[in-house]
Amino acid sequence: MARENKRDRIKDKKVFVKIHQAYREIIAVCDSELLGKRFEEGNLQLEINKHFYGGEEMSESQALELLNEKAEEDACFNFVGKLAVELGAKAGIVDMDRVIKIQGVPHAMGLL
Repeated sequence: MARENKRDRIKDKKVFVKIHQAYREIIAVCDSELLGKRFEEGNLQLEINKHFYGGEEMSESQALELLNEKAEEDACFNFVGKLAVELGAKAGIVDMDRVIKIQGVPHAMGLL
């Protein structure tokens, strides 16, 4: 029974996705549980604020569909969190060798 609960929690993980309109779209993606948090390590800081990341909460499949679509366009991407970065990699946007971690939280950017 405990395994089913853990599997359900993993399956229910979600991300926030916010699309900013600028010269090119900026797509900000973060793991849902990170929204509103701040991380610091050395001279690096990462603030996952609602203004930049607090868009629509999506399932993994919804977010991946959107990322695949946006990867075909002229866009910038910003990913924070394990699931968000993994989704970026699945969409071919993130090179996992270029992911940084701040207090253990993965962060990656992409420009297509």
